[in-house]
Amino acid sequence: MTDLFDSFRRRIDYIRISVTDRCNLRCAYCTAESVPHLPHDEILSYEEIRRVVQAAVGLGMRRVRLTGGEPLVRPNLSTLVKLLYQIEGIDDIALTTNAILLSRYAAELKAAGLKRVNISLDTFKADKFKQITGGDKLKDVLSGIETARRVGLNPVKINTVVLKGFNDDELVDFAQMSVSQGWHIRFIEHMPLVTAGAEKAQLVAIKDMMAIIQRPLGVLEPCWPASGNGPAKYYQLSGAKGTIGFIGPVTDCFCSECNRFRLTADGRLRPCLLEDSEVDLKGPLRMGASIEELKKLMHQAAVLKKEQHCLSEEFVPSKRQMWQIGG
Repeated sequence: MTDLFDSFRRRIDYIRISVTDRCNLRCAYCTAESVPHLPHDEILSYEEIRRVVQAAVGLGMRRVRLTGGEPLVRPNLSTLVKLLYQIEGIDDIALTTNAILLSRYAAELKAAGLKRVNISLDTFKADKFKQITGGDKLKDVLSGIETARRVGLNPVKINTVVLKGFNDDELVDFAQMSVSQGWHIRFIEHMPLVTAGAEKAQLVAIKDMMAIIQRPLGVLEPCWPASGNGPAKYYQLSGAKGTIGFIGPVTDCFCSECNRFRLTADGRLRPCLLEDSEVDLKGPLRMGASIEELKKLMHQAAVLKKEQHCLSEEFVPSKRQMWQIGG
């Protein structure tokens, strides 16, 4: 086995896999306009995904995250989890979800081999939740969080995109959950991926988030993450069992540590979330490509990986919206 490095000597050991472009919400910062969904036969089958992961493992990738759209809207997702769990060399299988369906499937996914979940939640207020997501499902999300914790999909991480003038007044409420409930919160700077102009005004920088939290709650002390080695920088409040992470793609670029590929639901391998370059894997897969041939395509994708994204230059990827990439 040979580990995979890009042109800047960054080791790639993590692959995020979008299993569907469909979602049961319509979050404002994720979807800018109506785009037709992929026909079923354009989406990779579970066996095709498994074959891609086998090739990835052969290049040293050890961690897999399943995303969407909303991955739980794809039928029998536990079947895929089980297929991946059986691949020798996989250390971690995780899931990013909006948790609306998680209460229904959490135990089944845990039994199939899923280790942990990241759950998207931007507000505790039902009216705001409906405003930003287009759905009246806040109670389902909160139930999904508790069910995931109960069945052992730990640590449960809560991903919160912070928007100025919308939910920045709830930063303290979320932070307090790391103390009272042991939640692992990750606050994420809003990225201007839908439109490059007006949305930039919604950015709340990490330093400002920290100031808002520390004013009433005290010092945030640096700490190690509960799991994983992603881009967040982690802190703890005094007496907290949970952690508070900050992800700053705009003001705290983490490209120098990037270790991941993204596979879209229609089988394109993307070296970067914020860049339009892709390598087609679906075509070769369906032409009978061997594992070694898939590895060569992954090497091609690694060469395409740039040193840094271009958000600072107000570049906005144009080929796909966020829900088509998997975040």
